[in-house]
Amino acid sequence: MLELLPEFTSKPEALLAVCAFGYLAGSIPFGIIFSNILGLGDLRKVGSGNIGATNVLRTGNKLAAFLTLLFDFSKGICAVLLVRQFFGEDAVQVSAFSALMGHCFPIWLRFRGGKGVATFLGVTIALSFIIGIICCFVWLFVAVLRKMSSLASLTSSASAPIAAIFLGQPNTIILLTLLICVVFFRHKQNIDRIFKGIEPKIGKIE
Repeated sequence: MLELLPEFTSKPEALLAVCAFGYLAGSIPFGIIFSNILGLGDLRKVGSGNIGATNVLRTGNKLAAFLTLLFDFSKGICAVLLVRQFFGEDAVQVSAFSALMGHCFPIWLRFRGGKGVATFLGVTIALSFIIGIICCFVWLFVAVLRKMSSLASLTSSASAPIAAIFLGQPNTIILLTLLICVVFFRHKQNIDRIFKGIEPKIGKIE
């Protein structure tokens, strides 16, 4: 029988602590931080109003967009690797999920955060390097082929549990599926536009 969850070895208080850590780490709004540092104005009044790297790029500042992408990606990695140093895989998965929730629904921004793709990829690559790399390549392939960031993001995230099945890592499937649900929820407007055939290409307002 496939083990779809890691063995639960951590104490409840430890799980609560890593949940808080993951959420707080994920909730750091790097897009807004770098936009303010570089004098780009209020990011929430630019383009789609999103705080992620794609919307930062609409300010015309590629450095700010790159830094946002890098740091949003890195906080996903940190939420997994730092917890893994001190706790078991059950705590790691709690922290991973909390980090994505923190990014998408940060309390500091009235729960209006990013769409979670960079943080999702960071979490995934830290959980399993090979699965993360597969997701990154899927994103790149779809982005180049269809020129749609949202479609690339949705396809990339959906490929994660499929890769986990084929690579024999079933204990990540439930977590990855939950992460996908969050990413898809944050992209619900994009999904609607994709089905209507009006989703903008990369570089346009989405």
